Amino acid sequence: MSATADHAEERTNPAARLGFEPGQVVQEIGYDDDVEQELREGIEATIGQDLVDEDYDDVADVVLLWFRDEDGDLTDALVDAIGLLEDGGTVWLMTPKTGRDGYVEPSDINEAAQTAGLSQTRSVNAGKDWAGSRLVTPKR
Repeated sequence: MSATADHAEERTNPAARLGFEPGQVVQEIGYDDDVEQELREGIEATIGQDLVDEDYDDVADVVLLWFRDEDGDLTDALVDAIGLLEDGGTVWLMTPKTGRDGYVEPSDINEAAQTAGLSQTRSVNAGKDWAGSRLVTPKR
């Protein structure tokens, strides 16, 4: 695929921008009817399979965590997500954008990530109502 085609795919498929790859197991937590359906569909198209849900009983390459301010303690949610990951896996934390119901302050995300032992490597626009934060475990 050419670089131009890659960029075109990134514009039309938000999952491509986030670095999802074919064959990855992506476990979704916090799904509700307010999530960004286009992003979910793009991830499934990219990885070539359905997202697995909270009942999945093996490790995942990526945890897709939809989190709203009223969902409880973010640090606890991130610690739980880490336990679901393959070594070297990634957590994509999706939170409502500024001004939307359930908005989470960036400072709260950063503090919770650090407390859980994660580093934030990038933030992205994940759709009309959601922002994404890529969180990884530090290199050993």
